[in-house]
Amino acid sequence: MSTKCHRQKPSACMCVNVRRASRAVTRIYDQALEPSGLKVTQFSLLKNIEAHGPLNISTLAKVLMLDRTTLVRNLKPLENAGFIENSPSADPRERQVGITGQGRVVVKAALPRWQEVQRQMAGHIGAENMQLLAQLASALEDLAGGHETFPE
Repeated sequence: MSTKCHRQKPSACMCVNVRRASRAVTRIYDQALEPSGLKVTQFSLLKNIEAHGPLNISTLAKVLMLDRTTLVRNLKPLENAGFIENSPSADPRERQVGITGQGRVVVKAALPRWQEVQRQMAGHIGAENMQLLAQLASALEDLAGGHETFPE
């Protein structure tokens, strides 16, 4: 019995191809970040909260192009781990989250692993293709009608 992995043929369906690639890339990042205890989705959430926070849930959902229910579900483990916390909001009906000191520590520890995967990706497909892929992803987000910009 052979354990050799065979590359699948590209599908005629772009959605299938993109989803396949997304799962593969997610696996690579998750494996690299495993020692930090974070998955790439959690790392991304923490980095966005760190960069733009504290944020209310609606704004964060728009930035990440996630529905609120999915976002709240993904924030719960980060809150339970002490990486994020609720903070005062101008609107008492709206929950606002910010990163904690412990959250900053875990992000700082995971960052070199994430950067290494970025270097590996660039080495494998080329820096130009990484830029092209980012542009194509943005164009697809625009097509879906949800590419919102958030001030840096």
